[in-house]
Amino acid sequence: MPTAYNLDKFDKPSVTVDIIIFSIISNELKVLLIKRNVEPFKKFWAIPGGFVKMDESLEAAAIRELQEETGVKDVYLEQLYTFGDPNRDPRTRVITVSYFALINAEKVKLMATTDASDVNWYSITKVPKLAFDHDKILRYALQRLRWKLEYTNVVYSLLSERFTLTELQRTYEIILGKTLDKRNFRKKILSLKILKDTKQYTKEVSHRPAKLYTFLSKAPQIIEFI
Repeated sequence: MPTAYNLDKFDKPSVTVDIIIFSIISNELKVLLIKRNVEPFKKFWAIPGGFVKMDESLEAAAIRELQEETGVKDVYLEQLYTFGDPNRDPRTRVITVSYFALINAEKVKLMATTDASDVNWYSITKVPKLAFDHDKILRYALQRLRWKLEYTNVVYSLLSERFTLTELQRTYEIILGKTLDKRNFRKKILSLKILKDTKQYTKEVSHRPAKLYTFLSKAPQIIEFI
């Protein structure tokens, strides 16, 4: 018979999830933050998240914590990275698994609940000092987002159902933090065969009406953009 397993022989670190939510608002890339209402780091801004329960998966915990602290739900979350510095949390040994997502801010209604006293969008260029090691987590998430633009269609989550090529290019430029050549961008994006011409045009504009496009698929794809 197998030897009995003695749980007391091993330490039991806690596990949390942290969820980085990006959106584009007023031509700026912004991140969703909550103001902590409990210690440690009470009144500090932080990435939404919390402890994983014994009977739930990591993804289920991320979905639950995001909704409980911000009111945001029904978003596609992608696992980002695991952060496990022994001193990252003053309470105890805590390992956190981070997730991130892109959303259209117009489709969500923010609401601070549970351990958060406030919830708001912050420009990534004007983020306040964050709790725990959340500054490090946010920097990593931003870099990963920029990398993903090079090989996936991830931007579909940020746009309206129909959009112009100018709006699509501007979304790339805001995230990448640089200007892209208009002609080269359009040639490349149309060659990928991920867009559909809706045969419709912008209305009530002061300039020449522009074509409206939509994505052929609203599912993550490898596209090799760059």
